Amino acid sequence: MPAAILGFLHRFLDGLGLHGSLTITYPNDETRYYGDGTGAPVHVKINTWSAVRRIALTPDPGVPEAFMDGDLVFLQGDPAGFLRVCYSGQTSAPSQEIHPIVPTDKLRFLMRRLHQFNPKRRARSNVKHHYDLSRALYDLFLDDDRQYSCAYFERPDIGLDEAQYAKKRHIAAKMLLQPGMRVLDIGSGWGGLGLTLARDYGADVRGVTLSDEQLALSRERAAAANLADRARFDLIDYRDVTGTFDRIVSVGMFEHVGINHYAEYFQKAFSLLEDDGVMVLHTIGRTGPPDVTSAFIHKYIFPGGYIPALSEIMHAVEPSGLHVTDVEILTDHYAETLKHWRERFMARRGEAVALYDERFARMWEFYLAASEAAFRYQDMVVFQLQLARDKLSIPRTRAYITDSDREGGMQAGGMKAAE
Repeated sequence: MPAAILGFLHRFLDGLGLHGSLTITYPNDETRYYGDGTGAPVHVKINTWSAVRRIALTPDPGVPEAFMDGDLVFLQGDPAGFLRVCYSGQTSAPSQEIHPIVPTDKLRFLMRRLHQFNPKRRARSNVKHHYDLSRALYDLFLDDDRQYSCAYFERPDIGLDEAQYAKKRHIAAKMLLQPGMRVLDIGSGWGGLGLTLARDYGADVRGVTLSDEQLALSRERAAAANLADRARFDLIDYRDVTGTFDRIVSVGMFEHVGINHYAEYFQKAFSLLEDDGVMVLHTIGRTGPPDVTSAFIHKYIFPGGYIPALSEIMHAVEPSGLHVTDVEILTDHYAETLKHWRERFMARRGEAVALYDERFARMWEFYLAASEAAFRYQDMVVFQLQLARDKLSIPRTRAYITDSDREGGMQAGGMKAAE
């Protein structure tokens, strides 16, 4: 069996046409070289035949699981460099099967609606799996405002904190906010966006989350900033929200809705908006056709999560009554965001081990590296959609967004407000 598996892996890796320098040492101490020899060298050692077999059968999650278990170790390079080389040879469409032996993605694609079934109880459980981890973990790599979504790098020389504030300003511009407007923040995280809209734009914000940890910190922050009367946060499923709002914003939450519930999501948004209401949706998306969630991400990081194609979103928006009034694609902004997060995490990796254990730290290291690689080398992007009940409530041109970005970038007080 080892000889057969090795022969298959050799042919598979040789056939990828990799650009880079990848060296693999196998359990029998055989060392093989793959790629065209360019770039920074990456050398991994696979210690067990069971890990080789797992990787051959299902690279995802075989590779990250072998790394987590210590069965795959880096003698040179790191997961980010390894993934850069591996993705350099994948030229097929994202939805095509790339597993060497077993076409598991095809089965998972057929089963995805079952995986995406997301009633309220399951939605709460999925959220708790990721977002109710220790606050100290997120302190290791997030910006001071704890923005856990794609930043907006309007200039290449800005840092993470400035880029995250620019993201909030960019979204606020698309919301066409006026002081006193009632805003619903669906998936309000640790409260940073809601607090910014209340403090800097005079909005009356209600944030909703399914995370106990996020709720507690959001309320603490609102009280400390003397904004508890204008930035209120509740533990509630968006489907149970009542009332009407002038504006709705949702950042980094749609990925957890589930494809079975897209129509329900936009119908609910329509029912919550005033007649001249506007919604801004900020979500990870894919530029290719519908696909499946990474098995590693589904199993260990975001159970129930899914990255939609734009066609899947539009199919659900069209019958909801909402008008799509603006679509913007942020191409590599999330890759840069994740690079910052990965570098910050690695600088304090020992603290993550102390919080949890070595296996958890390896899992998180691979998660950040794989996510960065997906946005840099695959078809992952970020969609920002502006939706309105009345399309004529939106200005004719996008100049108001550009003006807001330009004015914000020139104001020295912009970053001060975010601190």
